[in-house]
Amino acid sequence: MAALVQAKLDAAMARLDGRPLPAGAKWARDAREGALSRLRAQGLPGRRDEYWKFTNPQTLVQPEAPQAAVFVNEEPPLFDGIDRLKVVFRDGVLDRVASDALALEHLEITTLAEATATDIHWARDLYGVLEERGQTPVDRPLAALNTALAEDGIVIRASGAAPKPVSLIYLHESESSDAMLHHVIRVEKGAVLTILENGPAAARFTKVMEVDVADGGRFHHVRAQGRDHERRAATHLFARLGAESVFKSFTLTVNGMMTRNEQVVELTGDRATAHIAGAAVGDGEFHQDDTVFVTHDAQDCESRQVFKKVLRNGAAGVFQGKILVKPDAQRTDGYQISQALLLDDDSQFYAKPELEIYADDVQCSHGSTCGAIDEELLFYLRARGVPRSEAQDMLVLAFLAEAFDEIEDDRLTVALSERLTGWLARRRD
Repeated sequence: MAALVQAKLDAAMARLDGRPLPAGAKWARDAREGALSRLRAQGLPGRRDEYWKFTNPQTLVQPEAPQAAVFVNEEPPLFDGIDRLKVVFRDGVLDRVASDALALEHLEITTLAEATATDIHWARDLYGVLEERGQTPVDRPLAALNTALAEDGIVIRASGAAPKPVSLIYLHESESSDAMLHHVIRVEKGAVLTILENGPAAARFTKVMEVDVADGGRFHHVRAQGRDHERRAATHLFARLGAESVFKSFTLTVNGMMTRNEQVVELTGDRATAHIAGAAVGDGEFHQDDTVFVTHDAQDCESRQVFKKVLRNGAAGVFQGKILVKPDAQRTDGYQISQALLLDDDSQFYAKPELEIYADDVQCSHGSTCGAIDEELLFYLRARGVPRSEAQDMLVLAFLAEAFDEIEDDRLTVALSERLTGWLARRRD
């Protein structure tokens, strides 16, 4: 055991070697030094860690990023038909020329570098704070690494209903890029904000998003991860919800050699709502991991976790989801479902659903299944003249529909569905 702990600590020291903390105001420096202390105490994750036993973190923790070929994408930009404020990053560096002006009604927007250089800024009450809260009861050392070393990202405070979404676009142009971004978002009382994310980002991408939703606020998050197949990514989203607030997050993952998405959500105000959903479609050397931890710490709250994965040609999918209901969180409504559709005998799905309940008056459920295409439904479609490959794609889309239903904006649903339909069509037998 001592050797395993030492190996994790050595991995952390190797990743930190020669990398000074970014410059900034005292509050930012304190936050980064606190994260550095957490990382040095935890070490970087290893395969023997409880929440990494289904996913090998080696390519995420090694000092140098593995190279990833840049995919030439001739499709129109995702969400191109939607009016949005575009913020473009190239291999983790903000491209101000390609981005829109960082200004929108009811929003205060700046970069992390600019915010952390300011002695007095509202972000000091959030930067690294939600990430640190999310380290209990499970260590999340890659998030601590990000808080310590990330030099840029977007800092947004919404004071009202934003007139259009903020779209974060991640472009990958260097085969050896190793990008870190840290976003801080504050949704004030009664405010509404939608964040869109898409793009491969880098050869290796580590991202943290901290989201604080005040009483009555509404936060919507929709992202698409792809298309460069050789990319690797570890993302973390930490959220804290006030009374009667709403948090909804949906992720579509296609391609990617290894993707690990962690979401840690705390419902701290009565009658808060959190919906977290994801759809993943993998082909060949593809490993995708969704790890979710939802804590109910207030009364009359609702949470939903809906995750669907479609895997073939040896692809692997992981779902680790937990609902923790604290003693005072009476009348909790918690729902969790994870399902996988395996299109061949070589693909694998690993699931670890968990409920930990300390309140008496609750309604919580979880379920996890995996299986093959329904041959009767396939025969039904083929008997009506639909070719087998097209019929299979129709059933795949129907299988994923429950996850897509968690997106409130129909325009976003259509954009993602069309992109996924095209992806499936290009991979027909």
